[in-house]
Amino acid sequence: MKVSQTFRFESAHYLPHVPETHKCRGMHGHSYRAEVILSGPVDKTTGFIVDFFEIEDKAGSVISSLDHMCLNEIEGLSNPTVEIIAKWIFDRVEKQIPLLFAVRVYETCDSWAEYSRDDAWNIS
Repeated sequence: MKVSQTFRFESAHYLPHVPETHKCRGMHGHSYRAEVILSGPVDKTTGFIVDFFEIEDKAGSVISSLDHMCLNEIEGLSNPTVEIIAKWIFDRVEKQIPLLFAVRVYETCDSWAEYSRDDAWNIS
């Protein structure tokens, strides 16, 4: 079974490793949407994988640390592409919610990146 909870945050960033003519090279902002997806067995007593209030508390505290921030100034996000943001969130939420399966981050309504437990990606 899988469950998901969605969070929203507003942040600014710039991409320092793209060509100077790239429109994302300069400081700009996004209204991000992050989906935290958990996978696991349903507890026979509670009927939950994990209580949504626990997800909101634990994942929400990680994601809220990005709200109204310049992402480039946050440790581990000096090159804050949506791919790197998804993995950054995953790495921190997984420590608090072991049943975390994936984190999907929408940079726009139509563009997203997802990092999951099955991905063996490391930043090179």
